[in-house]
Amino acid sequence: MKRLSIISFILLITFQLQAQEKERTSIGGRPNIKGDLFLDFGFNMLNNRPDDLNTRFIASRVVNVYYQTQIDLGENTGFTFNPGFGLGLEKLAFKDQMTLVSDPDKAVNSSMLVPISEVYGADASVSSNTMAINYFDVPLEFRYHVNKKDYNSGIRVAVGGKIGLLYNAHSKISFTDGDGLEQKIKNSQNFGLNPIRYGVYTRLGFPGFNVWGYYGLNGVFEGNKGPYGTESTQFNFGLSVALF
Repeated sequence: MKRLSIISFILLITFQLQAQEKERTSIGGRPNIKGDLFLDFGFNMLNNRPDDLNTRFIASRVVNVYYQTQIDLGENTGFTFNPGFGLGLEKLAFKDQMTLVSDPDKAVNSSMLVPISEVYGADASVSSNTMAINYFDVPLEFRYHVNKKDYNSGIRVAVGGKIGLLYNAHSKISFTDGDGLEQKIKNSQNFGLNPIRYGVYTRLGFPGFNVWGYYGLNGVFEGNKGPYGTESTQFNFGLSVALF
């Protein structure tokens, strides 16, 4: 589903921009599209988390797909304003074969962290265990381009923020039960997650790729609805490539 979302988003943006673009380079060249289509790859970490809310680093991944247009803030000043929109597709992978389930002792749409063996049996042999948190994001950033004559080349530095709307969350567990039956269980619900996220980020850009980091300013879970009453926030970082 995540791969389908990424592919559909990229195709939609590309087709729309090509349909609107009238000026092209020579035959066989790409359209002269003003803006950037970024594909971010990175890792998802929880700040200010309780000790029991441990995650696996490599498996807790981030994939962002963002289109951002460019508004010049004065000719040859090097400064631009770059608003955009896109998808933030994230995973959390809890350690010690733990997973989120509904917590009946809390409010509606709340969660607690429990061993998978308590849910699917002590004989369950788990092969994969992740949780997906997917957002529709609106990034807004200011950039400074060192090369003031050609903004598409040279180093650039960006600072900004983004706000995101949660549109899907689900856990996915693959395991073999005591009878040798392989099962894949997908559990879609809110889990007490905050429906809106917001935070600040920065990019250090080079021709073709960027280094980026994001720091969330509000909790991943709503107040007292997450496991252990956590007030954890997000910290994401990674590399990105500019598709155009």
